[in-house]
Amino acid sequence: MIEFWTATLALTLVLYVILDGFDLGVGILFGTTRNEDIKRQMLNSISPIWDGNETWLVLTASILFGAFPVVYSLVLSAFYLPIILLLAALIFRGIAFEFREKSRNKRWLWDAGFSIGSLVASFVQGAAVGAIIEGIPNAAGRFTGTAFGWLTPFSVLCGVGLCLGYSLLGAGWLVKKSEGSLRDTGYRLIPRILIGVLSFLAIAFVMSLVMELEVMRRWLDRPGLAVFPLLGIVGCALIVQGLRSRRDGWPFSGAVLLFLSAFGTLAMSFLPYMVPFTITIEQAAAPHSSLSFMFWGAGLFVMPLTLIYTAIVYWLFKGKSHAGSYH
Repeated sequence: MIEFWTATLALTLVLYVILDGFDLGVGILFGTTRNEDIKRQMLNSISPIWDGNETWLVLTASILFGAFPVVYSLVLSAFYLPIILLLAALIFRGIAFEFREKSRNKRWLWDAGFSIGSLVASFVQGAAVGAIIEGIPNAAGRFTGTAFGWLTPFSVLCGVGLCLGYSLLGAGWLVKKSEGSLRDTGYRLIPRILIGVLSFLAIAFVMSLVMELEVMRRWLDRPGLAVFPLLGIVGCALIVQGLRSRRDGWPFSGAVLLFLSAFGTLAMSFLPYMVPFTITIEQAAAPHSSLSFMFWGAGLFVMPLTLIYTAIVYWLFKGKSHAGSYH
């Protein structure tokens, strides 16, 4: 049961990062243009699936609450402020998405809300990851840090890096789903954003060495982890080749490989810890009876149904999006 819920948690988390990541990236890029036609095309590209993508965040939190309550309570205590910011940004972003279509005189307000909400949500997620890499201060699972302990130079860098990464996913998605001027805009943006992402990775690597983070020692002690950076190199090559040959689906696929590379590197370097490097998966897990109870409900029905629903939606709305209202 512990292995099952650990794998399920990893699956929901990576699906959230990739699926909601690209529509958050579209939201960030939304704020870079004033062209109403391009804005409408951007919204059309994500309108059928953006709210469903956030389902995976709910499932991730639910699994943490039920299967790994120690981690849930510790993370909630350590990240009260960023979680509040994240939820507020996602709520305002959703409201702005719906209201801008109906508004006439205040459309600029909802445009700003959609873009800023996407940016804040992305930054907070990245900053939280950076703080987790540095380590959450705790004593026997009880948070011992401060309210702003998560806000450090390294976590800020990770927040900026995730905004760039989501923007790369978003630009790849726009190329994959759109035609005409928006597709051309996506092709122009991808090389610049890719340079930003690679610059972030280089700076983060150097900072990790300078700060002597535990995660760096684990990378050096586990040479097998090199397979994940190699996957990232393949992703970069796929993006570059897609740009050269104008294969619309390749930049997005390459960006997905980059995220899988980063996720796999972090996940494997943390094992067997769930909270690096203080609480192991075994220590974090709920009693076997609780895990088994969850399995017969969420494990057998909720997860498969959500996967099936997601697959059907993406299959129904495959292909290029078209101009017109996104409602």
